[in-house]
Amino acid sequence: MDSSIVNAEKEVLVEMVKLAQKRGMEGSKGTWKNFLNTYDRKFGSSLSDPSKRPVDALVSFLKTFSKEEDLKFFAKIFQCHANRKVVEESKTKSHGNESPEQRLISLTLEHPQYLLDYSFPSHEEGWVVTKIRQKSKFTRSNAMVAVDCEMVLCEGGTEGLVRVCVVDRNLQVKLNEFVKPDKAVVDYRTEITGICEKDLDEATSSLADIQRSMQKLLSHGAILVGHSLHNDLKALKLDHARVIDTAFIFKYENQPMNRRPSLNNLCKSILGYEVRRKGAPHNCVDDASAAMKLVLAKLEQGLDDAIPCVHEDLPANEMAKLLLHKIPNDVPIEELYRIVPGKFTTEVQPMKKARGEYYSALAIFRNSQKASEAFEKIPGILGKDSSGRSQKSVSFQLSTGASASLHVRKMAYADSLSQVTSRKRSSQFEISGDSKKSKTDEKTEDKEMEVKPNECEDHKIEIERLKEVLSQRDNELSSLQKVMSQRDKEISTLHTIISNLTRKQGL
Repeated sequence: MDSSIVNAEKEVLVEMVKLAQKRGMEGSKGTWKNFLNTYDRKFGSSLSDPSKRPVDALVSFLKTFSKEEDLKFFAKIFQCHANRKVVEESKTKSHGNESPEQRLISLTLEHPQYLLDYSFPSHEEGWVVTKIRQKSKFTRSNAMVAVDCEMVLCEGGTEGLVRVCVVDRNLQVKLNEFVKPDKAVVDYRTEITGICEKDLDEATSSLADIQRSMQKLLSHGAILVGHSLHNDLKALKLDHARVIDTAFIFKYENQPMNRRPSLNNLCKSILGYEVRRKGAPHNCVDDASAAMKLVLAKLEQGLDDAIPCVHEDLPANEMAKLLLHKIPNDVPIEELYRIVPGKFTTEVQPMKKARGEYYSALAIFRNSQKASEAFEKIPGILGKDSSGRSQKSVSFQLSTGASASLHVRKMAYADSLSQVTSRKRSSQFEISGDSKKSKTDEKTEDKEMEVKPNECEDHKIEIERLKEVLSQRDNELSSLQKVMSQRDKEISTLHTIISNLTRKQGL
């Protein structure tokens, strides 16, 4: 491993040292801070930020590790970076001369959500990182397999993999296995997964068995295809760099990039059929095959134009969530249970900015009705986000007495709801005639008029929050000015002492 460390880029070394710090790892000279106290007699551990230390210091620290488990941990980090570097280099080398398949990999990597969705905790125990070699036959391989997984809710609020299906380019099934989860199942989500308890009675494959099977399928540089593939990779605990995500390579027209088409909508728009009927559970083989068909259609027909935005229903498991965002970093996750009523689990979302002032979390309820009821009971100012989804601006007090605010948002787009509402209204018009139509129009106008005060209230809340931030900054400046004033007095006193000593010595 020594040669890998010596030749590694600084950003890789910095990440390794930071992770070693976070895990409390100790080499032959102790922790990072222990090491610094002996390595650097001048500054010691007072300058402990790895990014501000030279490469020599980082390398010297990492060379103090010799335990097999520590070396395996660092090897995973190296492999992740090496894989991404190979993919990026192959993309650069083949610029303007890349295969259609490689172009779809590039489209996935270039999507603004890629870094957020595909930043996996690959260094953690149980994760597997596939190896992508620098040989051209690996980086230029156009072999593809598509995957789809089903997950259930397990004890502790975690998700467990229970089924995985893989098909090849010819839509031949290469893997179709039920998986025994390593924790007790709390909710099979049968209405979504199509899986019940008896399906797993004879399951013998473990997650580790499936990981080995996946490694074999991907061992020659094959491209992994899927829809919102990062969710499947998380369930598999598998980090593979050559990926095509069908949620990234197609886009809606006149919609923000973060609004991704569903698999069912893509199949209707591109392939001319629905992958499943409304309310029907998922089918792993069908979903994996659909993702592969979409990629093949993209390769054969180009399909560079944006697809029309079709208002669609969210999956039941997504409707059972509320997004809590703009949560100040100093608000503990436990405080969210005091704000949102009902029983739910929380899932903290990865931050887009490493040093942002806020974070986001999902409140995951048992079903969509529970989520909707909770949203209605939350005290706050009702409005809409930039995509038209209903959200509330909530101001509250922490258990410490400090004030804070956040936003709680529904997962469904308002336009999909309004489409349903408009269909209901049109049927009412046919039954009740013009009198009801005029009343409905009046109500619609009233609702439109109500939105503006809500927007004003949102601005007022944001203004108040900014005032609080400015007030805190003013207090900090005032404190700094006091400290500087005290330092000036101390310097003045020192000058006086030096002056007196100088006169006494006759200098």
